Amino acid sequence: MSELEDEAYFDTADPETKVISAGALNDTVATLMPAEPICLRETSTVHEAVNAMLARRQAGVLVVNDTGRLAGIFTERDVLTRVVGRDLDPHRTALREVMTPNPEALTTEDRVAYAVYCMSVAGYRTVPLVDAERRPVGVVTAGDILRWLADLFPETVLNMRPGDRIKHADKVDMG
Repeated sequence: MSELEDEAYFDTADPETKVISAGALNDTVATLMPAEPICLRETSTVHEAVNAMLARRQAGVLVVNDTGRLAGIFTERDVLTRVVGRDLDPHRTALREVMTPNPEALTTEDRVAYAVYCMSVAGYRTVPLVDAERRPVGVVTAGDILRWLADLFPETVLNMRPGDRIKHADKVDMG
């Protein structure tokens, strides 16, 4: 597609490519269909956590205390920076030694837009979801957010050829 054809395409494109509907900004985290969390105790080892993450194909585990409430999070990033990077033995290292304690958590009723805000400002890739008693009920990931965004613009995303790009991205109103 030539540059002139690109301009014509985006000048006549469906409005979905120009504005995120106000309704989409009110979507709750529940619409992302968050994964059921892997919950382990603070005394579990890194080795146990990594095996659970691999078995369930998840990027992290939620660490719970004796009452089942969220106490921490341990992610694949922690494996690299806090375990391998420090040359710790995963068979002997307890999660309480390398987890992020008291992580920020959302509920399934929080808006997706707020989850995006948390991820973009704080750099989170995995956010725990909890109930009113702070018991884990799910996990939302950056991948969940990307799928949600792609669903907002299905024709544009699905019809874009490899190498295509928006020539005048500054003219596209992302709401």
